[in-house]
Parts: sequence; structure tokens; C-alpha cells
Amino acid sequence: MTEPRKHTEVAVGVLIRLSDDALLLSSRPEGKAYAGFWEFPGGKIEAGETVEEALRRELQEELGITIDGAEVWKITEHDYPHALVRLHWCKVTAWSGEFEMREGQQMAWQQLPLDVTPVLPGAFPVLQWLSEERGLPFVPPPVVAPVAPAN
Repeated sequence: MTEPRKHTEVAVGVLIRLSDDALLLSSRPEGKAYAGFWEFPGGKIEAGETVEEALRRELQEELGITIDGAEVWKITEHDYPHALVRLHWCKVTAWSGEFEMREGQQMAWQQLPLDVTPVLPGAFPVLQWLSEERGLPFVPPPVVAPVAPAN
């Protein structure tokens, strides 16, 4: 009998630009699973960290910004071929610093429905909730299979 897969706990920032309600997405860098797919920024929660501490660290490391605070808004799970993840989604509306893509990724401020593709499948439920909050119909992004990284 096989052991159940262990969850990887992930803090995710839904950065919302209040001036126009745009959402920040970034592309996954080369060398990572789902490279080139668009996602909300964030990363793994390390031992002893709270969700807010992990998100603060990840956004500083990846984007060069400091968030003013974050509270968990939603929690979802997604079973990717490479990892079973539990995603702790936090809405973030205040930060300081200039955006600097420190992992070679791209960034895009997006309105709903999104213009960027492909999007990580784990983000689909959050995109639906954000659409519903705004009174918009949910238009699911196209589902695209990832390309295996070259060895």
C-alpha cells in the first residue's frame, strides 16, 4: 500500500492594484515545473513560518517588494503531477518598493478575464471567486499541458 502524498504548504499573494482593480500575475521561471505558466506570486511555507511571514519573504525574494500585511482569504488544494499543494491565498492591497523580477520571470497586471496564458490550473478556483466578487462571468483560461523541462 502506498503512502498518501504529503501536502506542500504554499503562501500565495493575490496582489490587487486598487486604482484599477488589476491583479498581478507572474510567469514561472525556466527550470521550474510548469515553466512559462502564469501564476499569482508566492512560495513554500518553511518550517516555523506563518503564512504571512512566508508570503512576506517570498515576495521580497521574488519581486523585491515588502507587503504591509496579509491575511488568509481562501485555502485550496491542487494535485499536480510533481506536487500536492495546499494553497493559502492572501489578498494584498498595500506594499512598498519597486517591482523587480529577481528570478527571470515576467509580470503582468491583468483585468478579468485574463489576457495571459497559460495559467497554472491551481489558480482557476481563485479566478472564479474573484470574477464572482466583481459580478463578472467566469471565463476559464484554456487548459494547457506543461512541457517537460529539457535535461
